[in-house]
Amino acid sequence: MFTGIIESIRQIVGIEPNGSNISLWVKSAISSQLKVDQSVCHNGICLTVEEVNGDTHKVTAIEETIKKTNLNKLKISDVINLERCLPVNGRFDGHIVQGHVDCVANCTNVTEKDGSWEYTFEFDEQFSLLIIEKGSVSLNGISLTAFNVTKNRFSVAIIPYTYMHTNICNIHIGDLVNIEWDILGKYITRKLELLNTP
Repeated sequence: MFTGIIESIRQIVGIEPNGSNISLWVKSAISSQLKVDQSVCHNGICLTVEEVNGDTHKVTAIEETIKKTNLNKLKISDVINLERCLPVNGRFDGHIVQGHVDCVANCTNVTEKDGSWEYTFEFDEQFSLLIIEKGSVSLNGISLTAFNVTKNRFSVAIIPYTYMHTNICNIHIGDLVNIEWDILGKYITRKLELLNTP
């Protein structure tokens, strides 16, 4: 489990197609501290560490993950967000993030607000019940609060610290981001679907 509080931003230094899978080599300040079989959130995607070599580590995404995320858009030297799993005795500063990406959303607008930034994203309307005004959303693994929510759009406000310490600063109009909807909303929606099924 993760919190959406990004721990490190670092570059992809290698991409290896492996059948229908993709393996990534990531160079980061935390790579040397990782262990094989450890879960780490990469741009909001929970991936298992397979190898550690000095300040780099390797993870692999399967076809199902690739289909639901922006992984196939990544290139060598792209910067991604990293977060290790929440320790049992840690503080819960963000919201519950599983690292299970639900879909991608398209950035439709970026506005600088004299010291902060406002981003707007468009998503598939089938997910409209999973986001609410002032609700939590994970965007490339970043825990953020949604506002101006419609059936297929929402906006987020980015403070300077988040802008400088995550890869949100590299997101431009037309870019795709990984979205994980709040787990509580998903369970409630599922329960209501079952109650309304004959």
